[in-house]
Amino acid sequence: MSDERHEENGSVPVPREDTGEVIGVRRGMFGAGNGGSGGDTSGYGGLVRTVALPGATNRPYGGWFDEMADELEGALEEQGLVPGNAIEKTVVDRGEITFHIERAHLVTVARTLRDDPALRFELCTGVSGVHFLGDRGRELHAVYHLRSITHGRLIRLEVSAPDADPHVPSLVEVYPTNDWHERETYDFFGLIFDGHPALTRIMMPDDWQGFPQRKDYPLGGIPVEYKGAQIPAPDQRRSYN
Repeated sequence: MSDERHEENGSVPVPREDTGEVIGVRRGMFGAGNGGSGGDTSGYGGLVRTVALPGATNRPYGGWFDEMADELEGALEEQGLVPGNAIEKTVVDRGEITFHIERAHLVTVARTLRDDPALRFELCTGVSGVHFLGDRGRELHAVYHLRSITHGRLIRLEVSAPDADPHVPSLVEVYPTNDWHERETYDFFGLIFDGHPALTRIMMPDDWQGFPQRKDYPLGGIPVEYKGAQIPAPDQRRSYN
């Protein structure tokens, strides 16, 4: 069976995705566990849904995605890299394309995307951190947003690292504007960008313990008084599940 599908007019290819990988199940409105302190206080304890990461997309991707992917793979081969080793998977979702890159090859791929005349992704608009507790062995993700001013295109690069080894290469040498973005991602998620010229906290105090946007970071807080009532800190409130 062909992986290619078409819209009703029979002319526009629609990419087919592999089955996504389920990495967890959320219960309640905010995904809190049942019972105990810090549980779901919303009253939506019966809400259950799976958490899945999108699977790889099979060709054709559609539009300019195929042309661009071909150029990238060809440019990597010219540098002696096997594209399948550097690019773990390619995902087309909601009309956007994301290349999942093996972290050891991140700098080479980014420089190729910047310098190749047919690609010319001159601008990186920043890096975002993500923490998936259920994505075992690759819990921490860094997502880079690249824009080609020459060709008017937008893509993403995504690289992952385990909690136990939270290291990814810095892209400051390729995209200097990433300097503060990588510091912020380090500050909140604990991702260590090897080769960054000055990887220090940028928002939290220098002596702050932990990384506040990780999913396993405790809610903490202090109790407050409101109209005579004492409201406990978030991690001390009882669950209504």
